[in-house]
Amino acid sequence: MNTYRSTRLYPREIIIKDTHRGLLYKDGVLDKVLGAGLYEYPKPKLFGRNPKIEVVMIDMRERDMNIKGQEILTEDKVAIRVSIIVRYRVIDPIAALHAVENYEDRIYTDVQLAARRSLASMNLEAILTNRNQLSDDILSEVKESAASYGVEIGRADVKDLIFPGNLEQIMNRVLTAERMAEEQLIQARSRAEIERIDAQTKAETQAIRAEAQANESRTIAEALAAAEEIKAQSEARNLRERASAADAYSQHPALLRVLEMETLQQMARNGSARMYIGFTDGKLELGEN
Repeated sequence: MNTYRSTRLYPREIIIKDTHRGLLYKDGVLDKVLGAGLYEYPKPKLFGRNPKIEVVMIDMRERDMNIKGQEILTEDKVAIRVSIIVRYRVIDPIAALHAVENYEDRIYTDVQLAARRSLASMNLEAILTNRNQLSDDILSEVKESAASYGVEIGRADVKDLIFPGNLEQIMNRVLTAERMAEEQLIQARSRAEIERIDAQTKAETQAIRAEAQANESRTIAEALAAAEEIKAQSEARNLRERASAADAYSQHPALLRVLEMETLQQMARNGSARMYIGFTDGKLELGEN
């Protein structure tokens, strides 16, 4: 904050930049807030008392505040040092100047207390695994408080966590062991996935083979059934033809005599064929050998 007061040298000018606002006081009473621009003090009166003019500048830009090396006890009684970076800006210059004695000191105190309360409710493991939760807790607690004195908190991030020397070594070993365990778990999951895929592939292959064998057996069975059906049809046809021939021979005995003569002719062509003539019950019987 910068403060300008009037003197006996009149007129006097004051310039306020876009980055600032000016609070104009007359005899210690706030008169108005001055925006960016050029302003002149009023000319002094020839008679009577001139008011005492004072202008207080407020920087409206966003700024960072580093809160370093705060030693705080965790829930499990481990002392750690925390560094926090806070980003803020003034949004109400009147509240920033009137509500608290020094808004920057108030931000520092509020963040420090919020960090202590948050860390006191967390154990060391929770802090290591979820640092963002600590930052979120600090921001949510400080943001509302800062708004009451005209300041907006944009961020409140935990920048560094410093542990006691021996504890830091132990935690490094623990973290290393956890990383190794995670790698082993990932490898085990990969092997299990490979084995699952391999078993699934084998099962699918066996299923395909079984289906192929079943199709082959069904095709062979269908072919055999078709062959049997054709054979049966052929035998039935032969029987029908024989029955038809027998019927024809019974109706026309001369055809039978013709068949006998044809048979004798065929036997005559074969030199090794023998014919036997015998009588049974007065009937002539012919035999072939």
